[in-house]
Amino acid sequence: MKWQRKITGALARHAGLRIERVSKPVGKPAEQAKKAADVPFRPPADPQVDRLLTAPVFVMSPVRSGSTLLRSMLNAHPDLHAPHELHVRRLSVEFGTGLAEKAMAALGHNRADLEHLLWDRVLHRELVRSGKRFIVDKTPANAFAYERIAACWPDARYVFLLRHPASIATSWHEASPDKRTPQEAAADALRYMKAVERARKALPGLTVRYEELTAEPEKTLRAICEFLDLPWAPQMLSYGTPDVVTKGLGDWKDKIRSGQVQPGRDLPHPEEIPDVLMGMCRTWGYLP
Repeated sequence: MKWQRKITGALARHAGLRIERVSKPVGKPAEQAKKAADVPFRPPADPQVDRLLTAPVFVMSPVRSGSTLLRSMLNAHPDLHAPHELHVRRLSVEFGTGLAEKAMAALGHNRADLEHLLWDRVLHRELVRSGKRFIVDKTPANAFAYERIAACWPDARYVFLLRHPASIATSWHEASPDKRTPQEAAADALRYMKAVERARKALPGLTVRYEELTAEPEKTLRAICEFLDLPWAPQMLSYGTPDVVTKGLGDWKDKIRSGQVQPGRDLPHPEEIPDVLMGMCRTWGYLP
């Protein structure tokens, strides 16, 4: 308030001090991401004590690959809670003082350890509120941090969702046509595809395809239930309108609002595939 600032200024002048308003520094996204990447991380010292979650499920997928459809269907299972994209890996912890850092080090915690405790607590709270047994997180950007997620939850399970790379790129462009050209969409989506492929090579899990999910949903979902050691739940086929349909937290288009599996788009002909995606199409078996 103004009178408080006047009193503070008068006291400062009397004491021979100079007070200036300093803007709070705001790091650029790239700088923040690098800072997060520089944090050394490790598995929990005692998983039984340090983790509340048991066997969380992570859907590793690129953007625009049908992950909102899959998470909606999984959420209809009585044992699975699959909320909207949670982005918990972007929740960070800072030491306000050197003494705080020293105190946590004396307890055996570095900053990454504390962040992992925070992530686990947030997901566990959401799971408890749902009343179900297991949580599912399908945030596409998790693929960029698969090593840290695996370290945070050593008992995590993974479902890898693939889709034809050219279909992903087309859908990514259509999601924000004023933001990305078709060429830019293909290059940007490829980053996610490469991250998913790195995770798929490094982690055990089940690979499913969007084309199979839309063409034979029951067969695909039964395979997922078997992988997760869960009974088949036919209500997964009629998932209803997702609880959160918001851009940035998952798909928000009309197809997902229908509550029913819709046919996927026709696969592109080889000559329609951008050159930048040819290699990934071969890696994922969409081209010989």
